[in-house]
Amino acid sequence: MSYNLLMGKKGIIFGALDENSIAWKVAERAYEEKASFILTNTPASLRMGKIYDLSKKTKSIVIPADATSISDIEILFDKALIFFGGKIDFILHSIAMSINIRKKLEYPCINYDFLKKGWDISAVSFHKIMKIAWDKKAINKWGSIVALTYIASKRNFPSYVDMSDYKSYLESIARNFGYFWGIKEKVRVNTVSLSPIYTKAAASISGFKDFLYLSNKLSPLGNASSQDCADYIITLFSDLTRKVTMQNLYNDGGFSKIGINECLISLKD
Repeated sequence: MSYNLLMGKKGIIFGALDENSIAWKVAERAYEEKASFILTNTPASLRMGKIYDLSKKTKSIVIPADATSISDIEILFDKALIFFGGKIDFILHSIAMSINIRKKLEYPCINYDFLKKGWDISAVSFHKIMKIAWDKKAINKWGSIVALTYIASKRNFPSYVDMSDYKSYLESIARNFGYFWGIKEKVRVNTVSLSPIYTKAAASISGFKDFLYLSNKLSPLGNASSQDCADYIITLFSDLTRKVTMQNLYNDGGFSKIGINECLISLKD
């Protein structure tokens, strides 16, 4: 059901790959809520994924950009400002990658070159995107910027390896940059902490399917689906959440507040 929450709003969505990705679901919902937007991902991801199918479905355009490259981001925003004939209203950062996870390295044994690469892609890219938007004065007053995170930023999940470090840094960027965006242009910056969701990136995490099952059992409302998360993110892009900023917001069925419960007790030896 559409509520026209984003009527007249324009944005950029980073990270859509295929129908399992959160960014894909957000794009579908943004289109249903009457937003106009640009889809972007790395050139390699554009070749691997199905983003052009999404572009056709949502009547959007695709502009390739490596979110770790300042020059690519500058070109992206220049083209966006021309395409829309002015400033945008929202940005979604849905970008994450850990080479250490892909290589199945445990946290004490991570490769530091891999660490730096993953940090740049998963966290620093968020700062770079906002810096270019800031420099180009690309976002309208009361705009909204959202990045996706996970509770491993605050708790130990051994199989999440260095990704937990990236998410901690990502959330810090949101708080710190969010202050300046708010003071200058009333732009909101938030992160949304999700339930575990089966995506291409999640598939590389050791034991992910078992954890997905356990998280669903532990959460009072069950895991939030990618569709649930997209619905929530749309409200953050809308004018309904104008005074929400610098927050890490949970959409995880209650998992983030659970301690020891009957489900865990039943697993005892």
